[in-house]
Amino acid sequence: MTTLSPMRQAYGSALVELGAARPDVVVLSADVSNSDFSWMFADAYPDRFINVGIAEQSLVDVAAGIAYAGLVPFANTFAFLFATRAVEAVRTHCCYGGANVKLMGAYAGVSDSFDGPTHHAITDIAILRALPNMTVVSPADPISIAKLLPQIASWPGPVYVRLNRNEVPILFDERYAPEIGHAIVHRQGADVTLIGTGIMLSRSLDAADVLAGRGIDARVVEVHTIKPLDAATIVTAASETGAIVTAEEHSIVGGLGGAVVEALADACPVPVERVGIADAFATSGPYADLLEHLGLTTGAIVDAAVRALALKSRQSAGGSPTATPSVR
Repeated sequence: MTTLSPMRQAYGSALVELGAARPDVVVLSADVSNSDFSWMFADAYPDRFINVGIAEQSLVDVAAGIAYAGLVPFANTFAFLFATRAVEAVRTHCCYGGANVKLMGAYAGVSDSFDGPTHHAITDIAILRALPNMTVVSPADPISIAKLLPQIASWPGPVYVRLNRNEVPILFDERYAPEIGHAIVHRQGADVTLIGTGIMLSRSLDAADVLAGRGIDARVVEVHTIKPLDAATIVTAASETGAIVTAEEHSIVGGLGGAVVEALADACPVPVERVGIADAFATSGPYADLLEHLGLTTGAIVDAAVRALALKSRQSAGGSPTATPSVR
């Protein structure tokens, strides 16, 4: 039975631990501390917590000033706001100057489910990874947040982190040792590679089990750092398995799938199927229902793998290698 745990509570606890280890860490909030659990840091270290109010551009600007003063600010608001309302401040005041600001994007993907399309963060990876000097991190479970947060604090320059609102499967234990910028091969396989990020990693692992039951040997790779992308691991997987499926809680335009295709275009062009959200706004509703409706499921990854394998076979037989992205 899969154990579920709230990702935002794990974030709050990890933030408190980080504050104990790093007296230079300062936490800022755009009046969302009750939502993302950064209130836990505020309770533990009130002298290092600043609520700037519902003013996301000011949140980023104040954080940049604190960073230039030599401290390490963790700025908290909803993920979609970093990629929309605050993006000019992020670009100019964080990325252009290389400010050591950590942008913690709560309620990423469609996890702010009932607030609807205006509050969904389904284009944030595409927008923020395009900014020079930006690092983009997408943890897969509560353990990964605790493991990655100290690295994020030590990583130079601006970092954007996607955080899910809801309970998610616990995938790892204390042996899990992620490193920013390095993908992780969780399962070896020779027929097709499934590349997952965020909550879609758990579905990729489940899909590999389903495919194994059909006699298909699937490799599973976790990309928790979308920028800088570990192109070497992806190219190796493509050259050894000959087919790729990407899975993300994000638009198929410009996200993980786009980054993977960019990496493979010159180095190792193979059939690639992208499982993600179609180029459209998502609707509102219960989170689990939304994921099902949008095709962010184990079954969708399995179907995409079958299509990728068919394209691989056709390419081997001398046909066209062109792949149609999966949008279901």
